[in-house]
Amino acid sequence: MFKFRLLQFPLLLLVLISQGRAQFAHTDHKQIVDAAGKPLLLRATNLGNWLVPEGYMWLFEGGPQSPSEIRGLVLELLGPEGSAAFWQKYRENYVTREDIVLLRRAGFNAIRVPLQYNLFESDDAEGFKLLDRLIVWSRAEGLYVVLDLHAAPGGQTGANIDDGVGYPWLYQSPQEQEHLIAIWRRLATHYRDEPAVLGYDLLNEPIPHFPKLAPLNSLLEPLYKKLSGEIRKVDAHHILFLGGAQWDSNFSVFGKPFDSNVAYTFHKYWTAPDESVIRQYIDFRERYDVPIWMGESGENTDEWIAQFVKALEKNNIGWAFWPYKKMEKPSAVVSIIPPADWGKIVDFAKLPRGTAHVEERLKARPEQETITRAFAELMESVRLQKCRVNEGYLRALGMKSDIAPVSAGGSAK
Repeated sequence: MFKFRLLQFPLLLLVLISQGRAQFAHTDHKQIVDAAGKPLLLRATNLGNWLVPEGYMWLFEGGPQSPSEIRGLVLELLGPEGSAAFWQKYRENYVTREDIVLLRRAGFNAIRVPLQYNLFESDDAEGFKLLDRLIVWSRAEGLYVVLDLHAAPGGQTGANIDDGVGYPWLYQSPQEQEHLIAIWRRLATHYRDEPAVLGYDLLNEPIPHFPKLAPLNSLLEPLYKKLSGEIRKVDAHHILFLGGAQWDSNFSVFGKPFDSNVAYTFHKYWTAPDESVIRQYIDFRERYDVPIWMGESGENTDEWIAQFVKALEKNNIGWAFWPYKKMEKPSAVVSIIPPADWGKIVDFAKLPRGTAHVEERLKARPEQETITRAFAELMESVRLQKCRVNEGYLRALGMKSDIAPVSAGGSAK
């Protein structure tokens, strides 16, 4: 009898997992399917620059690029109290219920949300409050949410996008790996019962293409296995998205899939917009019978984007273009109109930083009234009602374009 019960236990476990999956979107061979088993072609946008600010989206090319560098600039210009108030309002206004409604009206069915680990260091951290309300809105509008750890402890790239220190210590530091595991366990525990969350993109664009970092490639999949095992202790149901090395482009680092509910994600920028650049990922899908997803692309012309969307969908590959919202440039769903004096902030931001340049920066520093006014305007300018909807960009994605909200920003044809 005891032996019989032991044999029954694995079968019972499989039944329980199967029943759990019935409530969640999941993978099914080469496809991602919804809770009912219907194939789900993801058409998403990335909420870049919301929780992980990037300098170029503030027009800071040649100036501060990483979140820490941008926060340092804001602190320098607004002071401790002013900068704290700015970031709170900025995050509240950058993504609101109206943004999610607009995305649903346009025809998107998912959003990918870049996260920075330091916003999720405790169960009551600010990041959870912001993410919780986003997920409530997304669930109400029928959009799936993919959680993307864009900035991981120790740095998965060592570059600006992960707020790194210049070297990706994550792969060689046991301390940072434990920190990473703690962050993902906290996220997975918090959202394990949330069907609006489609899955977890474990590391954004790990390991740059720099030759000196190539030896780290062999450490990526073992880290994924270790991290996945810890997540599965608290969440058996959500999809795990694994990105390849060299900015999510190199799948040669992967062997046979080690989890039964996993998808593989690649990013493509500034390439030919045709099947030739995705053939290796299609071959990977066929070889291992697993789904693939294009998690980032864009920053290009509407014509290029339209061609790439066509190539992706012809091959049954879902996508998430980057980004949803950024300042001025039309290669986004909506564009932020820069504040009147933003050019003065940009010029100051591009000056050399550090204690050796204090006097130089003080001489060039805009008047405090100008600074305060510019950042106050920015806090309001990021609201959807003040932004410009880029209809050409939406048409390139195959989305509905005549969806501009009542706003001062209007729309761009």
